[in-house]
Amino acid sequence: MTALKNDRLLRALARQPVDATPVWMMRQAGRYLPEYRATRERAGSFVTLCKTPELACEVTLQPIDRYPLDAAILFSDILTIPDAMGLGLSVNEGVGPRFERPLRSAAQIDSLGVPDPETDLRYVLDAVRLIRRELGGRVPLIGFAGSPWTIATYMIENGDKDFHRSKALMYSDPAPLHRLLDVVTRSVTAYLNAQIAAGAQAVMIFDTWGGALSTAAYREYSLAYMRRIVAGLTREREGRRVPVTLFTKGGGLWLEDIADSGCDAVGLDWSCDIGAARGRVGQRVALQGNMDPAVLLGAPARIRDEVAAILASYGRGPGQVFNLGHGITPDVDPANAGVFIDAVHELSAPYHR
Repeated sequence: MTALKNDRLLRALARQPVDATPVWMMRQAGRYLPEYRATRERAGSFVTLCKTPELACEVTLQPIDRYPLDAAILFSDILTIPDAMGLGLSVNEGVGPRFERPLRSAAQIDSLGVPDPETDLRYVLDAVRLIRRELGGRVPLIGFAGSPWTIATYMIENGDKDFHRSKALMYSDPAPLHRLLDVVTRSVTAYLNAQIAAGAQAVMIFDTWGGALSTAAYREYSLAYMRRIVAGLTREREGRRVPVTLFTKGGGLWLEDIADSGCDAVGLDWSCDIGAARGRVGQRVALQGNMDPAVLLGAPARIRDEVAAILASYGRGPGQVFNLGHGITPDVDPANAGVFIDAVHELSAPYHR
């Protein structure tokens, strides 16, 4: 593999010194970029874009070619696993992801098996290999998967964001839900390890809907399964640690529990002050986040002010990865994303001298 020219991200995740705070953006390959929209148009559908390694590589590299970002993140979707399990994924603009065969019975859950990443999800791993080659060591590549709880809710709800079906199972017949979470956990572990073997240099678990749970339910139905994944991951490759970041949207109440999961970094959304979070987790983990993506709709001076405030809140020392608190939105001016990235590098340098 080509030597890594910019390892700020990996150093920050290991809480090692850096010259400037590394920055990347959730959904940095996305609809706010005209070049992404053109490639998406050529692909014909979102699913085709995900399942064509050359196109997935192309859109992964587009923000890296445009901005001085410190990481690339694989272009894919958290629902590749249930699609590989046979649920039949489609993604339509304005509607979101839907399955042809959502889970409606315990018998359906019991029929699910763990997909073989190198056969059932080969297109993802081929994309990882291609992206690593085309990156040429410019920046590290982040692989990712959804959390078992989040993936399971999509499989059960099929678009309902109130989680009525999932929570009804939880409180009336939890055994099938636990069986589902178990098979998804084994699938995610195998999938992430396959991404690491194919070339991912860091991995992230997106627990988008963990914040919908009570504290007790979060620990039992979300965090317990993410802990199992962390324990089962390959943690060293190419002579370096492969760090794992856990991100629970709305998870600010449980930072200490997440930090104790064995992960290297905890992702924060914008509802959680990063300085307060640092005070709570101490030296255990790095922190990633957490600017409100809507700030990018403001004027350049306002964007710089917000970056400065978050950097000041975290303070001096290693262990910070700058990001948005959730994905960049399609209505953001690409120039404002550039202002954000440049501001992080420029304004963070004094904190690392």
